[in-house]
Order: sequence, then C-alpha cells, then structure tokens
Amino acid sequence: MKFGINTYLFASPFTNEGVSWFPKFKEWGFDFVEIAIEDPANIDPAFVKKALDEAGLECRSVCAATGPGRDLRGNKKEQLTSMEYVEQLIDIAPVLGSKLVAGPIYSSVGRADLYDEEKKLRQWQTAVTNLRRLAGYAKEKNVMLAIEPLNRYETDMVNTCAQALKMIEDVGSDHLLVHLDSFHMNLEEKDPALAIRKAGNKLGLLHASGSDRGTPGGDQINWDRIFAALDHIHYQGDIVIESFTPDVKIIAKAASIWRTIEPSKEAIAVDGLRFLRSLAF
Repeated sequence: MKFGINTYLFASPFTNEGVSWFPKFKEWGFDFVEIAIEDPANIDPAFVKKALDEAGLECRSVCAATGPGRDLRGNKKEQLTSMEYVEQLIDIAPVLGSKLVAGPIYSSVGRADLYDEEKKLRQWQTAVTNLRRLAGYAKEKNVMLAIEPLNRYETDMVNTCAQALKMIEDVGSDHLLVHLDSFHMNLEEKDPALAIRKAGNKLGLLHASGSDRGTPGGDQINWDRIFAALDHIHYQGDIVIESFTPDVKIIAKAASIWRTIEPSKEAIAVDGLRFLRSLAF
C-alpha cells in the first residue's frame, strides 16, 4: 500500500511550476503524487517526470478534471471534447510513469438534475458507449481507467459504488476500475465499509478526505471500519489524500470550500498522512 497527495491541495491548474512542491512532498513522507491535469497543454510531461525522479517520487495516478464542456453524456461537441481530453490523459500517464487515469470521467462535474427514466437511460447508454471506446484506447496504451462516484450535488449519474460497478459491467472492459472517495461515500453510501467490500478486486484507487473535506482522521468518518474493509478485500493499491482549502481559489469554488477548515495545507498533508499510515496493515 502506497500513499500519495493530490496536487489540488496546492495548485489549480497544475503547471510545470507545480513541480516545486515535489521535494516538500517527499520530505513529508509521501510515496507518490497524484497529478490533477486540468489542461494537458499546461505541462511538459517529460519535464514533470524528471522532477519526480529527482525528488524520489512517483506519479501513480492522473486525476481527470471533467468540468463544463467535458461530458461523455452531453451533446456531440461535449462528448468529442471529453473523449479527446481523456485520450490525452491516457497518452500522458505513461510518460509520467503512471498506469491509471481516475475521476468522474463519465460526466461533467456539477451536472445534476432530475430526468425521467427514458432520458436517464439514454444518457447512461451514451456514456457507456463512449467509455467503451476510451477503455479500448486505454487497453492499447496499457493504462487503466477508474471511475469515481460523486455526491448528489456534483452529479446525478453515478453516486454509489454499486452504480459504478453497474457502469463497468455495462461497458464490459477489464480496463475499467472503481475509484472510491471517503468524502463522497460519507454522503451517499449506507455503509462506506460495505461499499469497499462490494468493490472488491475492482477497487483501483481510494481518495482519503475528511467528512468536511479536511484532514483524514480529524473528522467523523469511521476510519477503523474503512481500513478493516480494505484489509478484508486484500487491498494493496494506493490511497491519496484529496482535501481542499480556500487558498486555491479555482478548486475552492468548484468544491464549495467557503471557510478555513484546517490550519494549513501542510497540516492536512502531514497530519493526514501520519494518521493513515497508523492504520495501514
């Protein structure tokens, strides 16, 4: 089991300048960095990989940012834009040393509405068809895709692990996995630990965030049960701290971070990592 930090905590969008944080991440004890790539044009992947190597870190996952205009269930233009974007991430990931692209790639974040069953089914089928093509492309590049359920305020499409597993089943590709997030599970799952057990060997990534989007461990989530469930499924994958502060304005607005939750970004990273490592099996 390895522990990483998502770049959203420190910068958005991530650019080549973001590599200046890498030595500090290593000093704090992280094994790897999860790089959120809002715009592939903002980075030189070879330059970023060199900086990772020099810091003694890996990039083990690339985080997709599917904002407005990137929507696998949207209109034709939005579908095409999203397909091209995710394909770019699939191309970039191996250059960074990663074999995983993760996030809510099935839909644009923030699209949440009450549709009738017929329209919901059409949207689902559209997303599944596009994901099937992306999974095929990922397979060619030896990259896995992990789809992330989000809470009801951020999407109406995939809120639970069961829905993510259903989408994977409908796509029918062994290059799709589930990406679970403790914050979203705390809102949407009857039992987050049971959701982890349900994911089983399809669990490709776990985001660790406090129930208030703050430090893992300083919140109401039952982390003992979370780690017991991970142990039950023999999870040997990655755990990434993905928390936010008002300092990074773009992501703060997107994630509705309106107040200071923790003393600092460093406190979230250092205290969160210490707590998670204390529970690791």
